[in-house]
Amino acid sequence: MPDDRPPPAIDAVALARVLARLARADSPPWLNQEVARRMAERVPLIREAPACWIDWWAHLGGSAAAVAAVLPKATRIAVEPTAALLERSKQALRRPWWSIGRSASSSPQVCLVPEVPPAQAQMVWANMMLHASPNPQATVAAWQAALSTNGFLMCSTLGPDTLRELREVYAEQGWPAPHPPFTDMHDIGDLLVGSGFADPVMDQELITLSWSSPQAVLAELRALGGHLGLQRSTGLRTPRWRERLCRSLAARADAQGRIHLSFELIYGHAFKAAPKPARSQTTNVSLEVLRASLRKPRGGQVGE
Repeated sequence: MPDDRPPPAIDAVALARVLARLARADSPPWLNQEVARRMAERVPLIREAPACWIDWWAHLGGSAAAVAAVLPKATRIAVEPTAALLERSKQALRRPWWSIGRSASSSPQVCLVPEVPPAQAQMVWANMMLHASPNPQATVAAWQAALSTNGFLMCSTLGPDTLRELREVYAEQGWPAPHPPFTDMHDIGDLLVGSGFADPVMDQELITLSWSSPQAVLAELRALGGHLGLQRSTGLRTPRWRERLCRSLAARADAQGRIHLSFELIYGHAFKAAPKPARSQTTNVSLEVLRASLRKPRGGQVGE
């Protein structure tokens, strides 16, 4: 059977290096934490609060505090893609010495992606990570498997309008794109439906951030992760290349000397519907039932 899935857009080697670097950072990317805060504002709209929720790529998502503020009694399962990030989540869950012996309202758990318990959570929370997944189809399928029936997904990711100004700079210089392609929200909705989710609701917003210098722009982008695309340069960039990039960015500054970049934020929400009963290959209908159905009038009579 031919595989009609699109080829991977993420370089797995680059992703491993970026995840290792971000695991050593002092804190998760601040943009992820801001998106988590915005997404958490939508949780109270859910009719039935989850008793257990899965925090997918928990440390880098930076969502624990935002979700705990609206779901203080729910048990959280932190899921990580690497052992280094798993250790960061474990460190965050260690209780201070003065709280030992006190009862806890929930029992936090930590596990790697392949070890996620199936069908136990009422909510999967995946903040700002789908655009970095090397296999989005497998990731969405894993979300679906982790949910109990009628559980729901809340996710966010970057959309195709993200960093369009930076793409223009690279195109002007004749360089390949500075990042892998980002997926449109309609295609993400189709991906959710294709993986068994029901009633997906997709939404997006565009925010514009600004910095005082090209160096600040590049530092921020590195803190967000960096270039994960297969078209990225495999060798080290030279100081001359960096100076050329900085000059191009500086040329785009506004009257106040601020450099602006756009970020399209896509939000998704969907339910795990109850499985449909398997249809029998044969259907038995008695002759009496068939005759009775033929005697019934088909629609209303003229003049009724």
